[in-house]
Amino acid sequence: MKFPSIQNLFDSFKYVLKRFPFEMFFALTGTIAAIVNVETQQVNYIAENWCVRLIMVANLGLLISLATTLLCESKRIEKQQRLVFKLIAAVLAASLLFVINPLENSADYIRFFLLSLSAHLLVAFAAYTPGGLIQGFWQFNKTLFLRFLTSVLYSAALFLGIAAALGSMNVLFNADFNSDAFFILWICIAGMFNTLFFLAGVPADLHGLDQDFSYPKGLKIFTQYVLIPLATIYVVILLAYEIKILIEWDLPKGMVSNLILGYAVFGLLSILLVFPIKDQEENKWIKTYARSFYFLLLPLIVLLFLAVGTRIFNYGITEYRYFLILLSFWLLFITLYFLFSAKQNIKLIPISLCLLTLAAIYGPQSAFSVSRYSQTRILLNILNNNHALKNDNIVPVKKITEKEGQRAVATIEYLVDHYGIEVLQPYIKTDLAAVNDSISKNNNETRYDYATRYELRSARIKWIADYLNLTKYSGYRYMPYPGSGKNTQYISLSNGENDITKVSGYDYIIKDIDIYDGREGFMFDKVKVKTGVVHSEIHTLTLNDQTVRFDMKALINPLLKNEQQLKRYAEQATQTGEMSYNLSPEMLSFKKETKSFIIIFKVNMLRIAVNKNRTIDDISSIDGMYLVKKK
Repeated sequence: MKFPSIQNLFDSFKYVLKRFPFEMFFALTGTIAAIVNVETQQVNYIAENWCVRLIMVANLGLLISLATTLLCESKRIEKQQRLVFKLIAAVLAASLLFVINPLENSADYIRFFLLSLSAHLLVAFAAYTPGGLIQGFWQFNKTLFLRFLTSVLYSAALFLGIAAALGSMNVLFNADFNSDAFFILWICIAGMFNTLFFLAGVPADLHGLDQDFSYPKGLKIFTQYVLIPLATIYVVILLAYEIKILIEWDLPKGMVSNLILGYAVFGLLSILLVFPIKDQEENKWIKTYARSFYFLLLPLIVLLFLAVGTRIFNYGITEYRYFLILLSFWLLFITLYFLFSAKQNIKLIPISLCLLTLAAIYGPQSAFSVSRYSQTRILLNILNNNHALKNDNIVPVKKITEKEGQRAVATIEYLVDHYGIEVLQPYIKTDLAAVNDSISKNNNETRYDYATRYELRSARIKWIADYLNLTKYSGYRYMPYPGSGKNTQYISLSNGENDITKVSGYDYIIKDIDIYDGREGFMFDKVKVKTGVVHSEIHTLTLNDQTVRFDMKALINPLLKNEQQLKRYAEQATQTGEMSYNLSPEMLSFKKETKSFIIIFKVNMLRIAVNKNRTIDDISSIDGMYLVKKK
């Protein structure tokens, strides 16, 4: 691979700073915020919160500024006026810092994704907003796409090279470059070098591209022999499945919507990639393929509406289903346009998708407003059917079936998790803001880490369940999306030795083992010690070159299967509604041996999610220690 020379990099750096000063400022801001976040994550919640928000705003600011620059250049706006437009765009992006707060409101992660998607689409057509210039629009986006791939390749090669050098220094000179150092290295390369290299390749002669009819042959080969065959495989499977539905007269599975969207993506991408050469004599097959693609897409769109409608009819609208509805209508619109319109303006694809994405973010028509209204109506209908809704006020349920009780709790979980406890304020006379403040204080809001946030969420859900007299249906809970069909019980196991541990007959203890524990090798008593965790469930301890693995699921699942034995150790449910068991220390101690050591892993406390099969679904926290004895 040929890397650019130092002089070329320096010239590119000056060129990018002159042409894209605001974009590079946002790139630098995001890079610094990401580096600080590495050091503060799970240590300082307030700092972490602001870092995440700065990263999001930096991403949006870079994209909005780039789209503004391209628009101004295409309109040939004077430099002074161009600066005003760029300042407005930068202030608009910066203002989102006080609007987006994802660690407090999980829905803001989705909002950020939608804003970022719409900003990417805006960059794609900002320079070509007037009619015509189709060829220039295609050439511009082709250039950006290839430049992006090249920048990623260069960045990956640069990272691997420097990372290998740092790793060799760890081995040869006993340097201490830990995992954070490598992560920070990647942040710097991805945030600054990658951005700089990409922006250096953004075309400057935007109008001249409309006269560029060059076409990379490799793109045609990739489309003809990779994308189109993949799209064909998708459509054959989907049409066969549609025939199966008609024969058996059975409702479609939810997964089919993802397959249809996959076919649409591959098909549209393949048509866009060969769009400039579709009118050439030797490429008549492209028009034939395009029309057949849109015709075959029509019955699949009907199937998509049917699949989404089935889920909505049973479980109401969530954000995810809202997006499926939106994409279904958008696909129908695009399909009908390209089937019956003579213009065939491909700019309509990013423009229409950008507008729809923006419409889904804020306002009464947004995904969040519609899903909140839908799930609230489902809960109110359940309560009304069970005489627990009087004069639009919720009252405790006196009698309800187990199925409806579980569905009501599942809906409460979704609403509280996505929109907060105050979402039910219009139907509850108690001041829910005061309730929320009380819950926060009782759960030690000053230690507002991930575990505490989980406790707060559970406590809020429990308060609503208690208020409605539905607590007994919250032992087995549906996961956040209503209708997912997956129920989970949250329980904690402890051995009563959290404060005092009796130890004898061992040489040393390695304490404070948790789900995040992973310590680089260190020397102790002439033994090199290293601990690690794989997906929070497999804990490893390496002493010199001897490694033992403790699989929490394999060790605990047999214990969970014996419900009769477990019941003897049951305690009163915790504040968050979880079941708690106080086991003997021996039941939570696991022993393994190597050729030189005897090792016991003592688990003091374990918080887990148990599925309906009475096996571990997830491990949310663990506290334990290793006892080590030399042979």
